[in-house]
Amino acid sequence: MMRRALLYRRPSEPSVLPIVFDRATYLVRLRRHRQARRYTLRIDAAAREVVLTIPPRGSVHEAKEFAEKHGGWIAARLKRLPESAPFADGIEVPLRGVPHRIAHRHGVRGTVWIEGDAVGGPLLCVAGAPPHVNRRVADFLKREALRDLDRASRWGSCSNTGVLSFSWRLILAPAFVLDYLAAHEVCHLIELNHSRRFWRIVNRLHPDAHRAKIWLDVHGTDLHRYGLSPPRSAGEL
Repeated sequence: MMRRALLYRRPSEPSVLPIVFDRATYLVRLRRHRQARRYTLRIDAAAREVVLTIPPRGSVHEAKEFAEKHGGWIAARLKRLPESAPFADGIEVPLRGVPHRIAHRHGVRGTVWIEGDAVGGPLLCVAGAPPHVNRRVADFLKREALRDLDRASRWGSCSNTGVLSFSWRLILAPAFVLDYLAAHEVCHLIELNHSRRFWRIVNRLHPDAHRAKIWLDVHGTDLHRYGLSPPRSAGEL
């Protein structure tokens, strides 16, 4: 067992590799996985980064060659990510699928609340100094997501049978999408797979599952751009 463990240990390997393609530099995060059978690349939309998985006996040198070979794919996929939209005054944010414009209320007491503008449009009002706007909006959305998910997942005794994890960004999506994902994860407490039986249970619990899946396929990636600062230019390390 000790000899086998030493085969996979890489104490000095880097966690990130700079990959140059078409005179631009892209940072690729390395992830070694003991069940991987080959080198693979994927885009983490939430973190807006490239992840390269290395098999147990793989090397950083081979990983770098693999990433460089797919430099065009990396550049194209990163370019396709939606532009980041930090929470700031004047930015529109979809709250439960409805656009809300952020309105900074400097000098007003409080944290975050919702009110209507002059023509009845919803505003997400934020008190405090400008540097605190992004964090306060994010904290507000996380609280709202927790409240909605707590309500949506009460089809079973989740706390007694397992721990479920959800992204707070679901509060940005329409309510039927959040309800579907809550049902989806609750059903995994019964079926830890995506078998036909699993999907039958999901569809019984949430008849709108098909529509929610289509919405996520079309709009899911876009949810990750809200609250993010603009990324560094490709040439920066």
